[in-house]
Amino acid sequence: MSGDARTAEPVDVTKDGAEDADDGYRPSQRRLAHEAYRRGRARRSALIATASTLVTAVALYLLIVNSPGWEVTRRTFFNLDYARQALPEVLRGLRLNLELMLGCGVLILLFGLLLAVLRTLRGPVFLPVRLLATAYVDFFLGLPMIICLLVMITGVPALRLSGVTTDPLLLGGAALVLTYSAYVSEVFRSGIESVHPSQRAAARSLGLTNAQAMRYVVLPQAVRRVVPPLLNNLVSLQKDTGLVSIGGAIDAVYAAKIIAAHSFNFTPYLVAGLVFIVLTIPLTRFADWLTGRMNRRQFQGGAV
Repeated sequence: MSGDARTAEPVDVTKDGAEDADDGYRPSQRRLAHEAYRRGRARRSALIATASTLVTAVALYLLIVNSPGWEVTRRTFFNLDYARQALPEVLRGLRLNLELMLGCGVLILLFGLLLAVLRTLRGPVFLPVRLLATAYVDFFLGLPMIICLLVMITGVPALRLSGVTTDPLLLGGAALVLTYSAYVSEVFRSGIESVHPSQRAAARSLGLTNAQAMRYVVLPQAVRRVVPPLLNNLVSLQKDTGLVSIGGAIDAVYAAKIIAAHSFNFTPYLVAGLVFIVLTIPLTRFADWLTGRMNRRQFQGGAV
């Protein structure tokens, strides 16, 4: 070995065998000061938001409890004895609302998707189908839900058709399916039309038929894009299942109505409303989280 040969310095090796090289980067004082300023601003904003929320809540509380009719309102709507009495009955009726939501939800998704596909069919031969699907959607988008329920629950039994059910629960569920399928079909149609035509053209160039291009290329992309608004429709459906009580089905709302009719106290209605809110909030937050997740993936260039 020559005399000017240098001894090798020790190398710091990590667990995976890679050298732990220090790039020598140190943040400048200006950057450290800027980051400290931003943290201070964030703490200040959080404190201001908390203080303003507390002040608003206290002001609303004082305004309500000092109003002239507060005592009567408290006894009529916030009676704990009636709340404890109504809660078991409301929860027992809530099972019917959940069954309606799940059963009608599946039918609404399938029927809404079928309507959306029919409205997007191409070619002059499908014009009658497109017109019928468009007329159906326009009719039920404009028809109020309560009128559709009344017509189904009271009108269908009046026809006295053989083999047709007169169960208000089934007829109310049918009214929900008829109305919400129109809304869901518009959501699906917007997703289908958001897929670029080049996707369909590429599928056709590979030898796929129009039906295969729709099934394997267009629909998977369209459905993924409209999942958040579909969840919002599910939240609305869950609330509107309480409308079937106008036909006599004992759900959470009708159970509260029975107790209120006996006691002339409206606390059971408030209990039923709070139960629906408790069920709705998780679905709403999940829809918001899913929307934000999909937006972040889209902005970062990932798969949607």
